[in-house]
Amino acid sequence: MSEDVSALSPAPRHVAIIMDGNGRWAKARGRPRAFGHARGVEAVRRVVEAAGEMGVRHLTLFSFSTENWNRPADEVGALFELMRRYVEADLETLRGRGVRVRIIGRRDNLSAELRAIIERAENGTRHNRDFHLTIAFNYGGRDEIVRASRELARAAKAGEIDPDAIDSDAFSAGLDTADLPDVDLVIRTSGEQRISNFLLWQAAYAELLFLDVLWPDFEPRHLSAAIETFQQRDRRYGGLDAGAA
Repeated sequence: MSEDVSALSPAPRHVAIIMDGNGRWAKARGRPRAFGHARGVEAVRRVVEAAGEMGVRHLTLFSFSTENWNRPADEVGALFELMRRYVEADLETLRGRGVRVRIIGRRDNLSAELRAIIERAENGTRHNRDFHLTIAFNYGGRDEIVRASRELARAAKAGEIDPDAIDSDAFSAGLDTADLPDVDLVIRTSGEQRISNFLLWQAAYAELLFLDVLWPDFEPRHLSAAIETFQQRDRRYGGLDAGAA
């Protein structure tokens, strides 16, 4: 860790990152987009290792969205291959470091091989509790909300739940992130300033930080600076601060 953030208020418990800029990073170097994605995996490794050291307990990374299917087939295939390689190369290391891995998002339209890789990553780290790494893969916030709503509607129709008893807690329990805390800090790299259908429910009161650095260039020092910025913000959750009249 390049800076000492421990003297400030506590670090965010749950940090979510929209890892943007791999393609632009590669284009600037005259390389294919797949090369940028591969270098982006190296940034993932750096950040996963550094986040726990900075007091973060939950890290969620946006790796492939439901809208990314619209990209060229060779790029989609390269992203899927990177997921496979990351699990195969890093699973034992993550397990040994006490990292629990989760993958959130739709699975019904993934190949049997990809589903098996996801299940192996989750089952192999299920009992770890030191650090929680969640990868949003084939994920979209609207899709997640629709899926959760559909399940609640089915349960209500079957008489399993009372529709009047459905509250925010009941809805949260039906999301992919059911047992995770709400997001405290959302970081997006590349300078773009939008959340792109990412954790729409969970980030309702998150602090947002947009950084002008492409994801392959993201270093622990960037994460440290982001955490320090978060620690200096006043989170009021719709209320007033203590000094307000």
